[in-house]
Amino acid sequence: MQIINPATEAVITEIAEDTVDSIKEKYALVKAGQPLWAATPLESRIEKLRKFSGLLEAEKDELARTLTNEVGKPVQQSRNELNGARKRIEFFLENSAKWLADEWVVEDDATREKITYEALGVIGNISAWNYPYLVGVNVFVPALIGGNAVLYKPSEYATLTGLHIQRLLYKAGIPENVFQVVTGKGPAGQALLDLPLNGYFFTGSYRTGRYIAEQTASKLVPVQLELGGKDPLYVMDDVEDIDAVAGAALEGVVYNAGQSCCAVERIYVQEKIYDRFVNAFAVQAKQLKTGNPLEAGMDMGPLSRKEQIAFLQEQVADAVAKGGKLLAGGKAGDGKGYYFEPTVVADVNHDMKLMTEESFGPVIGIQKVKDDAEAVALMKDTPYGLTAAVYSKSFERAEQVMKDMNTGTVYWNCCDRVSAGLPWSGRKNSGLGATLSYQGIRAFVQPKAYHLRG
Repeated sequence: MQIINPATEAVITEIAEDTVDSIKEKYALVKAGQPLWAATPLESRIEKLRKFSGLLEAEKDELARTLTNEVGKPVQQSRNELNGARKRIEFFLENSAKWLADEWVVEDDATREKITYEALGVIGNISAWNYPYLVGVNVFVPALIGGNAVLYKPSEYATLTGLHIQRLLYKAGIPENVFQVVTGKGPAGQALLDLPLNGYFFTGSYRTGRYIAEQTASKLVPVQLELGGKDPLYVMDDVEDIDAVAGAALEGVVYNAGQSCCAVERIYVQEKIYDRFVNAFAVQAKQLKTGNPLEAGMDMGPLSRKEQIAFLQEQVADAVAKGGKLLAGGKAGDGKGYYFEPTVVADVNHDMKLMTEESFGPVIGIQKVKDDAEAVALMKDTPYGLTAAVYSKSFERAEQVMKDMNTGTVYWNCCDRVSAGLPWSGRKNSGLGATLSYQGIRAFVQPKAYHLRG
């Protein structure tokens, strides 16, 4: 399997893909090791993950450079991702003991009652390439703290980062018979689905997530799916600084070249300020710096996958053909690398693919609305339900819109962010279950009820 640098199209290295037999061997290894790991004191498991976090900091520059070389994000964004991952790990380190402790329900009675929390067993973590550290630690850190063994399959586009994660976990004291990386493309993922694992945790597309759910349904084990979105942002007419709101929305569109499940994917603006907002947005989009992601000061690097270029071009062409006004970008870059310009299309509507299909790139459609009711109707016109953002001076007005959103997350005067203390969950085609918060700690254990008499 070739690892290709999306900025240069050069082959970085080649990695041997796991076979069905090698994956079975790794499963047998971690299945044998999991009971002893679960019997290890919780404080010891937590301390090993604390060491892992420290190693992420100690090797941050090398890890960031590897991440940038294989996925294409600007190196400062790679450093930001590592910093964010450590903050999430810190949340799990500080809160797991509380949420995994035994709970006494009845202590002073002839029959005492309590709840304990036990590991699921061996889980499969099929992870994503766009934020391999952030989405990875959401799963394997609380899974390991909870006493599980993990078969971790990084995306083929982030394999080197996955191998770094394994190396540093081992260095921190996580046993090899508790954590194993599975390398490869689709067949490696299928091999995991065919194993009798005790839980499956996936981050990626709706299509693949649905397939995983269907393939594992008969096993009756936990399945959590963190899938995509078509996340809307609504700008009300009472915002005071249109330039600032346009800048915030633009960052939500183009950060990591728009390759975020919670990236802003469609914008609705009230008609009274529509023209001013669109102009401010387009002006700022044209000022973004796109280029070599290892150079300082770059706002965007290349896309991670070559095939995404044609997909985005088709979305933009469809919008323009149906009356959309192209104000910035719209083209792939010249020369080597999977570059695509920051792209802004105004005067769009829901007949256009740009406003209904997940883009997963630095492209955006901006649509005019007459009032809050029209905005809400359009924001809800989607099979996805991940996030929705509202910009307004009035919390009361924004709150009503947020309450109307059938999404796992809502934002007021911010967008495209995740907090370790809050659950990260999707509705409808955006996923099942929740990571992060105390719910993301409890996701990797199962309750046992004790009835104690005597």
